[in-house]
Parts: sequence; structure tokens; C-alpha cells
Amino acid sequence: MKSISLLGATGSIGQQTLDIVKEHPESFQISALSVGRNIEKTKEIIREFQPKLVSVLQEEDARALQKEFPKTDFTFGNQGLIDVATYADSTYLLNSVLGSVGLEPTLAAIRQKKAIAIANKETLVTAGHLVMAEAKKYGAPILPVDSEHSALWQAMVGEDPKSISKLILTASGGSFRDQTREQLKDVTVKEALNHPNWSMGAKITIDSATLMNKGLEVIEAAVLYDMSYDDIDVLIHRESIIHSMVEYHDTSVMAQLGTPDMRTPIQYALSYPERLPRPNAQRLDLAKIGQLHFENVDFERFRCLGFAYEAGRMGGTILTVMNAANEAAVDAFLHEKIKFLEIEDVIDRMMQSHENILNPDLETILHVDQETRKSVRSMIK
Repeated sequence: MKSISLLGATGSIGQQTLDIVKEHPESFQISALSVGRNIEKTKEIIREFQPKLVSVLQEEDARALQKEFPKTDFTFGNQGLIDVATYADSTYLLNSVLGSVGLEPTLAAIRQKKAIAIANKETLVTAGHLVMAEAKKYGAPILPVDSEHSALWQAMVGEDPKSISKLILTASGGSFRDQTREQLKDVTVKEALNHPNWSMGAKITIDSATLMNKGLEVIEAAVLYDMSYDDIDVLIHRESIIHSMVEYHDTSVMAQLGTPDMRTPIQYALSYPERLPRPNAQRLDLAKIGQLHFENVDFERFRCLGFAYEAGRMGGTILTVMNAANEAAVDAFLHEKIKFLEIEDVIDRMMQSHENILNPDLETILHVDQETRKSVRSMIK
């Protein structure tokens, strides 16, 4: 029985993680979890999974819930995330919160030598050098949850890392993959949230439409697998069937295929090295699909992917600036304060005006993150 701390239980990945726990109660249990503002959903989760510790965003919610659920302990805020991540009864942390708020809890859990199943891109993007160094120091395994990085991981099992020639990430192209930049000028939030293949949260769906999501994944892949950015490619793959590929020096290419269902990579991260059955999941029927399609990415069309490669090659605090500017700009778009293409403009302006600091410590990263968000909010006002 693996005991799990789950950050972001009411989000898309969090909900699908709970689905896996329900499917395999003999293998997994939720000991601690964090949520945001969705208190009614939180109550449902507590009743069903009976966690011992729950963190909420606001102190008043923690007090109210404590009265209703006296057998559960409650905490709140950023410290609450750390409390959940380091909960003594848990051996696994699954980090599925959005944004750089997931960084400090992850580092704290690593120092407790817990296994880290990571679905929080921003942690590796903004502080990958710190996370991987701490993981090595404390012997804490980092297990990827993203479908792309899980696919790379599965394609590398049993192989010599020195024989890897290239990593190939696939991207659906998002909501607007067939539209020109001219057509994108006045797209609505509702249109942007209509992803063709995957069911995801709002922020990630917008990132998919700009291809920033893929840019963040490129940076993650470089960090997780110690690869040069020159050896990481991205292909548009409309069907989202091949989740990523690894090319080896002998020209062999290993690919991981499956239906677009995040529960499978979540389960793999939690059950590794076992493969548990998923009897009710949709099976891949290649004959029914018939054809798979691939095309190169147009970097002028998808500027955000270019920003990610640029920031990744530079390293340092420019990664934090890019990520924070994107988060703030996407939030502004979702609240209809800026237009879709202005997301790119905000990121570009923030990166161009930043004086980069190489090998930043945690304090510097957190400071740059907050200052970037303030600058974006001021710019948009």
C-alpha cells in the first residue's frame, strides 16, 4: 500500500489521480491533500477518501472544515502545502498544483526523501537545477506524470542513457492549430478552452493553444533527462496517440502510444515498476484510427515555443520570468483583460527587459517570480 500526499486534489490532474486511487484501493491511499477554493468539492473528497490532513487556501475555511470534520486535521496557505507535502505518513508526493507555488513543497518533500510524482511543470521550469540537485543529494526519485515525459521515461526503461540521440515531444497543436495569426486576433476565451483532444484545466488548455505548454515540457525534458536543447524536437501530432519518442544512436526510435487519457501516466508514476490493470479504460485501436499525422512546428506561428527554447538555453532567472509572465498573462486573458495574442507580447516584453541571473538560489527565484507578476499586472492596468 502506497500512501500519497496529493497537492491540487480538486484540479484536473488531482481528480484523475483520485480516480486511480478509487480503481486500486488495495494499492493506494490518500493520507494528505491540498485544495484551493472549491470547498464543496473538498467536502466530497474528505467524505470519500478520509485523509488525515487537508490544506485549504484560506484560514477561515480551515476553521469551518475542522468543525465539520473533527477527525481530520486542517492547515492552510503556503505553509499548508508544505505540511501536506511533508506529511509523515506519506511516502509519495503527487504535485499537481498550478504555478510556481508548487516549488517549495516539492523541495521540502525531497528533503524528507519522499518519491516525487511531478505534474507541476513550473517547479522544474523555474528551479530545475535546484530540484534535481536536491533529489540527487537526498536520494528522492523524480517520477514524471505528464504524458509526454512519462512516454520518454517508458521508452528509456532498460536503455543506456548514453545511447540516446534525440528526444521528440509531440503536440496536438491546441485549439487553434489550423488558424492563422490574423484569425487569432479576436478569439474568445470560450474558443480557446475548446481543446480538440485532451480534458485539462483552463490554464493548461490556454498554454496548449499558445504552445507554451509544449515549451515548458521541452525545458522539463532537458532537466529530467539531462539533454541539450539542440537534441529535443517538437512535432505537431494531431491525434495525440504517440505521446513522445526517443531516438537512439543506431537510428532506432522508441515510441509510447496510447489513448489521450492522463490517468494512464498518473497510474504509471504511482505504481512503477508495476503496471496495474485499467479494465475500464478505452483501448487503443490503430486499425480504427487508420492514419497518424505529423508536421513540423512553425515557430513564427507559435512564438511561445521559441521563448521557451530561448529561455532554456540561457538558463537562470530568465526561466522564472518567462513562466511568471506567462501565468500572469494567461490569467489576464481568462479574465478578458487582454487579447489572446497579447499573451505573447507580455512574455516577450518581460523577457527582453530582464537582467538575467545565472544559477539563482531559491530566495532569488521567488523574488524574481513575484516582481515579474507585479510588473505584468501593472502593465495590463
